[in-house]
Amino acid sequence: MIWERLIKCKDNIIETLDKNCEEYNEPGMERFNNEEFGWVNRTWKNNNVRRAHVDVVDVRESKGLWMMHVCVFPNITNGGPIYGWDVIAGKNKVTGAFHDFSPLLKKNHPLTEWFVQSSKWFKPSKERELPDWAKAIFSEGMIAAGNVREEKELNMVCTLAESNLNDYLDKIGHYNNDSNSEDVIKAQNFYCENQQKNPHTPKTMQSLGLPEEDIKLFCKDNLFPTI
Repeated sequence: MIWERLIKCKDNIIETLDKNCEEYNEPGMERFNNEEFGWVNRTWKNNNVRRAHVDVVDVRESKGLWMMHVCVFPNITNGGPIYGWDVIAGKNKVTGAFHDFSPLLKKNHPLTEWFVQSSKWFKPSKERELPDWAKAIFSEGMIAAGNVREEKELNMVCTLAESNLNDYLDKIGHYNNDSNSEDVIKAQNFYCENQQKNPHTPKTMQSLGLPEEDIKLFCKDNLFPTI
């Protein structure tokens, strides 16, 4: 049930991005599309979004694990938040599910405030504690769920992430040209630099069986690349 729902979520996310954005081949990313390791990376963009990235590692058969990372950055004259959705799961439970509209220039940006208010209805049965690097970049309404075993809870958080992506792509263009590009670049880089501090990312990827050399390069240049 868990893997089936997550794969459906992945398909819905990709369908939404295909509908609203144009897929492109990011230089260097082809190295990290590896069928042997069930590793797939795809990127999209449009007039409002400079980069949308979906990263999936499917090693259910060899490792009993499945992981997805989704991150959408607004363009560099847009002070709106960053959409994020990350999930990792074994056969019987989701060990971590994280979702946010992470603010950049304003902690109380209208789109982040919309996310906080519209997502209040979902309360994880078990919340994950956030480290300092995460607290520096995530919103007050950031969803951090752990040990998700029940179909109802999994369906709720997946549905929330899917519907919020639709709303994000609908609304983010309202903030085009509202900010100085230098300020936005600095703020987006701050977000990426803090994400790069996450020690769990390379450890998780190692547990998925990915090559160590590829992991180091991917985390630095492709997962959360600075501008």
